[in-house]
Amino acid sequence: MQTKHFFSDPNQLVLAALHSLTLTNPSLALDSHNKIVFRRPDAPRRAKKVSVVTGGGSGHEPAFAGFVGHGLCDAAVAGTIFASPAAEQISRACIDRVPNDSGVLIIPNNYTGDVLHFGMATEKCRAAGIKTEFFAMNDDVGVGRKKSGKVGRRGIGGAALLLKLTGALAEAGGTLDEVYALAQFANDNLVSIGASLEHVHVPGRGAPEDHVAQDEVEIGMGIHNEPGSHRTKVDLVELVSTMLRQLLDESDKDRAYITRTPQDKFVLLINNLGGVSPLELSGLTYEVYRQLEANYQIKPVRVIQGSFLTSLNGLGFSVSLLKLSDKDVGAGQTMLQLIDAPAEAIGWSVPINPSTWENRIDTPVQLKDSNLDESQPSNMKLDPSVVKKVLGAGLQAVIKAEPEVTRFDTLVGDGDCGIGLKRGAEAIQALLDNPSPPLTDDIVSTVNRIVNVVEEVMDGTSGAIYAIFLNALAHGLRDQDTGSPQQATTEVWAKAIKHSITSLGRYTPAKPGDRTLIDALVPFGETLFAKHDPKAAAAAAQQGTESTKSMKASLGRSVYVGSEGDWIGKIPDPGAYGLSEFLTGLVNAA
Repeated sequence: MQTKHFFSDPNQLVLAALHSLTLTNPSLALDSHNKIVFRRPDAPRRAKKVSVVTGGGSGHEPAFAGFVGHGLCDAAVAGTIFASPAAEQISRACIDRVPNDSGVLIIPNNYTGDVLHFGMATEKCRAAGIKTEFFAMNDDVGVGRKKSGKVGRRGIGGAALLLKLTGALAEAGGTLDEVYALAQFANDNLVSIGASLEHVHVPGRGAPEDHVAQDEVEIGMGIHNEPGSHRTKVDLVELVSTMLRQLLDESDKDRAYITRTPQDKFVLLINNLGGVSPLELSGLTYEVYRQLEANYQIKPVRVIQGSFLTSLNGLGFSVSLLKLSDKDVGAGQTMLQLIDAPAEAIGWSVPINPSTWENRIDTPVQLKDSNLDESQPSNMKLDPSVVKKVLGAGLQAVIKAEPEVTRFDTLVGDGDCGIGLKRGAEAIQALLDNPSPPLTDDIVSTVNRIVNVVEEVMDGTSGAIYAIFLNALAHGLRDQDTGSPQQATTEVWAKAIKHSITSLGRYTPAKPGDRTLIDALVPFGETLFAKHDPKAAAAAAQQGTESTKSMKASLGRSVYVGSEGDWIGKIPDPGAYGLSEFLTGLVNAA
């Protein structure tokens, strides 16, 4: 493994790399504070164009910032190496860095952190009145259906093709609905598989303990060193044969994601994971093409080779096959026309047009930030004193329950659930005690202010889940605004909570029975919607929490931590217990 690097500070490296894109493509600008690369507002662009916003952890260059430019994406948001950017960064990109009058498609790869944070930003944009769609790209067949379970396929090299298609359709004048539908349709017809001879090394970190043996290759290794399907000793011909079989064997029900006929047309993408020489990559392309034609009678209509979505210095490559459709997917375009459409992005194979350099503007872009804490006022009313009394009671119940939540989570998790909930509750209580400016009777505004507190102080998966839920709650309340002042009654809250639970389901696969806080939240919401009885809803949440004692965890850290024999039948899910205590305290004070 190559562990030597020119940069020892990974944060400095990420910022330097982002800055370089504005030097190599003069149509781009950088918001360095939020690590957003975006198309300059004074660069030529189509009027009323749908904006495509992508992003993810750094270390996959040229993805994702390298795909920003005319004909491709409008902005990309970067996290630190192999870590998702924060929802605040993503929201800033969608609200302030790209035009959003015709809508925004938010399109990251399918990894838990990305889905939660980009999902949180999606709900924040919707709550702000921006028409927004979300799609998580997932093309990897290296981990089959059984192992990937509810999380689904990972997003790897084929993401470059999805970004090219959606970006080109948006540039051609496609509507948000058309661009979103194309992302779904193309993903359903896309398969990818990777192989690597060694793990990657992150600058500034020690070498990982696990190594791939000198005479072995790992098939299906993920782009963050995640394990694939297996390690094996094979020569190149056998390796490519195995990879193509995982892509195309329709009898393999664990991995058969596409079907094919002799008439089908394909685009082949050979992607360098970062550490393969151009000479060797070309040899790999030839071998893949040779076997596709000889063994599968597939002669791709386009062959694309290069570094599109890498894994730092990964000594590997990936193969992607996109099955094309000849139908009009929007704006009079076919999929092949969109693949062929010109794009001025460093990460794509077509170079920047001379006209872009001729139109170069050297003056810096003046960054103008809207205040994400503000939103349009609503007519949904609730007396601030009632909010302080009822919500405060729920918060105090959470604070009081912290020792028990921590005890539970020490036994079945990583011990931080109670502290996280208490930290969030105390921060919200501080807002209620000393609000500046004072709270008004506009309950949508109040919920949005609470969202900002949660996003700031509650980290981790539970923090993201609560933030997504509350953003969607604000949206659910605003949707019931009839234009005249009205009280936020139990019926209004029931509808808003139902909307929030539905929205949350777009970003987490958790369902009742998975031993998570969803086991308390869903019974509460369903009972409140059905009966309009808060105390019955709280009792349903308590019953749901109690039922988690006998459940085997299928999501969250409890999957990996703790011995089931010690706690099955005894310990409830800590997140569900904490939420149930909050809801009970809330309704008892109402």
